[in-house]
Amino acid sequence: MREILPALERWYSDRTPFGLATVVAVSRSAPRGPGAAMAVGPDDEVVGSVSGGCVEGAVFELAQEVVASGEARLESFGYSDEDAFAVGLTCGGEITLLVRPVTPGTDPVFGSVAASVGAGEPVTVATVVDGPAPRGAARAVWADTASGTLGTSGLDAAVTADARGELALGATVLRHYGPRGERREDDVTVFLQSFAPPPRMLVFGAIDYAASVARIGDFLGYRVTVCDARPVFATPKRFPTGVEVVVEWPHRYLHSTGTDERTVICVLTHDPKFDVPLLEEALRRPAAYIGAMGSRRTHDERRERLAEAGLTEAELSRLRSPLGLDLGARTPEEVAVSVAAEIVALRWGGTGTPLTATTGAIHPPAAV
Repeated sequence: MREILPALERWYSDRTPFGLATVVAVSRSAPRGPGAAMAVGPDDEVVGSVSGGCVEGAVFELAQEVVASGEARLESFGYSDEDAFAVGLTCGGEITLLVRPVTPGTDPVFGSVAASVGAGEPVTVATVVDGPAPRGAARAVWADTASGTLGTSGLDAAVTADARGELALGATVLRHYGPRGERREDDVTVFLQSFAPPPRMLVFGAIDYAASVARIGDFLGYRVTVCDARPVFATPKRFPTGVEVVVEWPHRYLHSTGTDERTVICVLTHDPKFDVPLLEEALRRPAAYIGAMGSRRTHDERRERLAEAGLTEAELSRLRSPLGLDLGARTPEEVAVSVAAEIVALRWGGTGTPLTATTGAIHPPAAV
């Protein structure tokens, strides 16, 4: 939607109805992924694409129909073996589209969402796709507030909690609920579309543990970068596909790259000549998590060196060292699980206590 946003904002501010088609699911070799959008506005103006040209003609007609009827529709398109010229995807894939009318009356949160997307402010939009809830109803979820309703307060609360989780990762997914937000039911399908880049995980020290931490970071939805000053260790073939590998002194690289309040920094170098200047830089910049590997003796010595370098007690208190939760981990893979568990617990305020030893809600209700 980012690419077509200027036209959508113009139509919305003019209170001109338009039809918005969004890809909510794909299978096999579909040409566009979830979130791809196409809109049809006044005078049959078309912006965007949902399939690279395969089904746009049919979607154009659908968009006109939903504007005329005022009711959203869910449609799937796939390849037709019987008729290669039929409306469908010649690539052999299948896409499912939610096509809905948009006006200030049908979607009162669209204006706020468009403003946030245009300003680069992270937001997740939850839209009812199917089931016993108003199809096309939308709820916008920001880090600290939410607006709009999906039909019931229970559904709003459950979706808000999940939307914040996806927002933290910049992810776009389908979720299923009961009509009142029951998590063990799947009657209602909701499309959660996040307008935020995935958070970064910066792993320093290209050792065996780094490969496992990078792998679990990628699994959790982070954009992972591994950095090491030693070219013999910092080679892409040692790490999962999609992980960026940088050969540079860690503190120099960190100084030259951006971080924010969602960034995770894992220091695995275990060498004072790398650790101290790197942590001196890390502890003075925004980050969600800063962890360092090492024994308790290493931690004490490292903390003393950092204090001598001028870091304050408040800055030093941000350091999670030794990093990870106490799981009894031994192998690199187990250590990676320990580190990931600490990151998740810190993000959502978890304690790391076994659920069998706790009472109350497993998933605390999100603030709405």
